[in-house]
Amino acid sequence: MTADGVRLKEPRGRWILAATVLGSSLAMLDSTIVNVALPVIGDDLKASLDGLQWTVNAYTLTLAGLILLAGALGDRYGRRRVFLIGVVWFALASALCGAALNVEMLIAARALQGVGGALLTPGALAIIQASFTPDDRPRAVGAWSGLGGVAGAIGPFLGGWVIAAAGWRWAFLLNLPLAAVILLVTLRHVPESSDESLRDDGHRGFDTLGATLAAVALACITYALTEAPQGNLPLVVATGAAGIAAGVAFVFVERHRGAGRGPDPMLRLDIFRSAQFTAVNIVTFIVYGGMGIQFFLLMLHLQVVAKYSPIVAGTALLPVTVLMLLLSARAGALAQRIGPRLLMTAGTLVAATGMLLTLRINEHASYVLDVLPAMIVFGLGLSAVVAPLTATVLATADVRHAGVASGVNNAVARAASLFSVAAIPPLVGLTGDAYQSAATVNAGFDKAMLIAAALLLVGAVLTFFTVRDDALRPKVATPECTFNCGIGAPPLEPGTRTKSIQQA
Repeated sequence: MTADGVRLKEPRGRWILAATVLGSSLAMLDSTIVNVALPVIGDDLKASLDGLQWTVNAYTLTLAGLILLAGALGDRYGRRRVFLIGVVWFALASALCGAALNVEMLIAARALQGVGGALLTPGALAIIQASFTPDDRPRAVGAWSGLGGVAGAIGPFLGGWVIAAAGWRWAFLLNLPLAAVILLVTLRHVPESSDESLRDDGHRGFDTLGATLAAVALACITYALTEAPQGNLPLVVATGAAGIAAGVAFVFVERHRGAGRGPDPMLRLDIFRSAQFTAVNIVTFIVYGGMGIQFFLLMLHLQVVAKYSPIVAGTALLPVTVLMLLLSARAGALAQRIGPRLLMTAGTLVAATGMLLTLRINEHASYVLDVLPAMIVFGLGLSAVVAPLTATVLATADVRHAGVASGVNNAVARAASLFSVAAIPPLVGLTGDAYQSAATVNAGFDKAMLIAAALLLVGAVLTFFTVRDDALRPKVATPECTFNCGIGAPPLEPGTRTKSIQQA
């Protein structure tokens, strides 16, 4: 270990990398496995479709609402400490998920899981950035993203196998031994780090009010969207109005904080002064909204309509992850040369085409002839979108706000998925126990995919007319999506190729 940090080739460097990869994989594997397990969970707990929606959304809700605050806590109180708390919290919540007696208990435990996920997710990359020498950071982040991609690739397959062999509860209980390994490695090998500048008098505290308002806004709007088909109009209107009011209050509070009154703001609104940054985040919201509903319904559709086993259904997204592993770096490099606009536009259109190809999946669907082509086309499109989109988000914000910009984009993507999973299934007739009827699921899935493809089409049009080809300026930090970029949400923090940028 040098004065500047740990070298990747050192044993301690490899242990630090292992801890961060395993920590990120803990949350990633859980998310993919839960999607595969939804039909089995519904049958076992006698849950309605809105119960399954909340099984997914409860986790996303607390994760999206707290992830920016959790990153600030790590910078202030120690990244390793907050990371460890997140791992323990996630493990305990996973045990509660595995012991759930009904869907209500499962939803509550999933919300607690999201809190743990928010605590550990920002910490993984922050630990890498703080622990390794400047020369080794890009390689360390690249290795982290590549190995994380492997975890994403095996997640659905592993989930299907575990569910078929041991039951859905083990999809959660498997997190406990993995968490124990992460704790052991982190305590033994990962150094503590924090932002020393936050210890001086210039730090004004944490924006807990802003974090609370953001979580309340997301929760109330999601509840209103999910419960609207149930017919309780006064309750839906009241919760929807409360969510909007909380959102408006959040903007007011963050503007007040940004003016220097009260604690440091959770979100600096001046970052949205860049029209390009705002435009790319609008595109992110629309595109990830369409993607979110596909990931939620595809596993349900394959198991209920096509009668695939969990393990076969779990392999459906494998081609998408493999293509992301192979092509993300190339897409990012191409976007640097020719600009992101045409590549993102074309990629979004190709991904929409892949969604439309899923309309061919029915009760007689062949995996090779029907499922695989749709996933390959979708994966090709997604590979052309995600890395350039993330790079453009960072490029259109001030360099000193790169971490905030990436965090905002990550939260926008998760909120989009949250709202689409809440709103679209009821809109297409998938409510109550409708998921148990193959005919109803098939009809609802087809309508949902048409809506999702339409969202991606809108995203492509907005990209073409709002994103500039000169958006990727070489002077800014670029994301280290060297091997794999996020599917569920963009990478949370950027890697910094400072040395190579200066040499260029």
